Amino acid sequence: MAKTEEVSLLEHLKTHFGFSRFKGNQEAVIRNILAGRDTFVLMPTGGGKSLCYQLPALIMEGTAIIISPLIALMKNQVDAMRTFSMEEGVAHFLNSSLNKAAVAKVKEDVLSGKTKLLYFAPESLTKEDNVSFLQKIKISFYAIDEAHCISEWGHDFRPEYRRIRPIINDIGTAPLIALTATATPKVQLDIQKNLGMQDAAVFKSSFNRPNLFYEVRSKAGATKEIIRYIKQHEGKSGIIYCLSRKKVEELSDLLKVNGIKALPYHAGMDAQTRADNQDKFIMEEVDVIVATIAFGMGIDKPDVRYVIHYDIPKSLEGYYQETGRAGRDGGEGHCLTFYSYKDIQKLEKFMQGKPVAEQEIGKLLLLETVAYAESSVCRRKTLLHYFGEEYDEPNCGCCDNCVNPKTQFEGKEYLCTLLEALKAIGDKFKGDYLIHVIVGKNNSLIKSYKHHKLEEFGSGSEKDEKFWNAVLRQALILGLVDKNIENYGLLSIGQKGEEYLKKPYSVLLTQDHEYEEVDEEEGAAMPTGKGGVADEELFAMLKDLRKKVAKKHNLPPFVIFQDPSLEDMAVQYPITLEEMQNITGVGAGKARKFGKEFVDLIRAYVDEKDIVRPQDMVVKSVVNKSGNKVFIIQSIDRQMEFEDIADARNLTIDELLTEIEAIVNSGTKLNIDYFINMVIDEDKVEDIYAYFREEAETDSIEEAQRELGSNYTEEEIRMVRIKFLSEQGN
Repeated sequence: MAKTEEVSLLEHLKTHFGFSRFKGNQEAVIRNILAGRDTFVLMPTGGGKSLCYQLPALIMEGTAIIISPLIALMKNQVDAMRTFSMEEGVAHFLNSSLNKAAVAKVKEDVLSGKTKLLYFAPESLTKEDNVSFLQKIKISFYAIDEAHCISEWGHDFRPEYRRIRPIINDIGTAPLIALTATATPKVQLDIQKNLGMQDAAVFKSSFNRPNLFYEVRSKAGATKEIIRYIKQHEGKSGIIYCLSRKKVEELSDLLKVNGIKALPYHAGMDAQTRADNQDKFIMEEVDVIVATIAFGMGIDKPDVRYVIHYDIPKSLEGYYQETGRAGRDGGEGHCLTFYSYKDIQKLEKFMQGKPVAEQEIGKLLLLETVAYAESSVCRRKTLLHYFGEEYDEPNCGCCDNCVNPKTQFEGKEYLCTLLEALKAIGDKFKGDYLIHVIVGKNNSLIKSYKHHKLEEFGSGSEKDEKFWNAVLRQALILGLVDKNIENYGLLSIGQKGEEYLKKPYSVLLTQDHEYEEVDEEEGAAMPTGKGGVADEELFAMLKDLRKKVAKKHNLPPFVIFQDPSLEDMAVQYPITLEEMQNITGVGAGKARKFGKEFVDLIRAYVDEKDIVRPQDMVVKSVVNKSGNKVFIIQSIDRQMEFEDIADARNLTIDELLTEIEAIVNSGTKLNIDYFINMVIDEDKVEDIYAYFREEAETDSIEEAQRELGSNYTEEEIRMVRIKFLSEQGN
């Protein structure tokens, strides 16, 4: 019996889809559905989930109801099914995008028995006329795609998904198949409970994607890094994810001016533009899509070679789903994420105003993301552990932590300290509470439980919380500590942990990563005392040259180039005047006036030291969208008063002066004498000018005020400094 059934199932596969064999768990899943049993499928992106319900729908009597979250996703699937069948009406969707005539046509095809798959969004399924229509037809089974949307713990929670079970009960019961590409044990339990399918057969494929390389970098200088990365992988397809629509627009503009074929995609664009941009990406008219998470569900492009996260996602499920869009054909896939703890704080701020329960869930999911980013343990091991899968290879060879391992240290003593403290407080507490007990943080919550009186209180106070976080993360991965699935986040000692305490053995642990703090706006590193000079030797040579050039022109050195410009030169190694223009605070005018000697020195230095420059491409910046720079230059040319210029651009005078300083510092000559003569006494102008010309060692306003005295306001000094720098330096 089995032989003929097997042949016929493979024949169906060959006839309908042209494949000669099944992938992974597909066959077992399909047999379970054909036997009329509830089925739960966990299969990573690219594993062939859709076929698990498409093939049985074509074989079985009646129509399969497919519940799917996105209209674009339904349309893609319906179009794909029609290419496999001679019958145009084999698959349809019913949703808000159809007019009355189209709805009538769908219903006619369904009633006549032509339609084997009927797609719904959960919102459409709940409509009364749809419920009464479905009560009239034979339903072969219900398939719930992207089932993680059911769970509040899933990365893409949709409240309407939680109403699917009562609706199914109204329409008429039939077997259920729930499918998702990402589900932790917690999410899986939540989905099964909500759909009333605790007894379903569960088919779980491995979540390991061996062809993907996982990497996390500091967000310092992220935009330059991204441009450099894309230029090194020219002609390859990639997706860049950002959290905000504004950042999507800015970044895609920046890529375009740097000669990269890129387009934006986010929910704020009109549907037609979005669809066009998606099509251009699929048809390879553009190489890169810069998108919010609105992009990607159901995008069946197998050769995406890299997925970059400019902003870290809100959860590891989201991260796994989005990185899973790389290398679906089994070829190379690079998953590059830029991380700054500031982004985590920003995400926590976004949660404010949401219901408390939702905030709690959101924060716990964010903590998992932080743990992943900061941990120096194999990324693959961490990720698979999160999804309830063990990965025993000591080195995956395909993530930054394995390729560049951090120094290890003996962890036996620390693991025992952690486990003893956890045993002492019991299994009703989360990780942060346990660590506060270990480091001896005497707060009111700890006092209320009298845990400050425990022998274990402060037993690890010689190390900080960051260190103990690293130990806890690794204890979880080693299986010594368990995380409660029902009450997510509560910790207990696992059986392995009890055994470890009885008989400890040597375990090598690694310290977490330290990431530079980054500036909000630019993704540039925050100054850490003395500026981020990459090449101290070159920086010293550039300072000497600046002194020489300043002497020749009889000017203070800061008029030639300011320190941040020299620091950037020691990072970027500009060797042409065009490259020099892209250095912080230089611009075309300054590059022409003073740049030649500096690029000559840098070129000789690069040749002599055989330096591989990061700057074998030029990062051009986008002209300020608001047009402030052009408007300010034109207004000053027309001799407009500063108050009027500021009002026209909704700026304060302080902000306007900052804009003018930036214009002058980058080498553009501005004549603001007309305004200075109106508002500052002539003697004062001469005094301030003489100070910068003859006494000043730096361009610091604070120092100028100290030297000149309280009769001179900061605003006056700034205006005369602008005049001085423009006349002498540009």
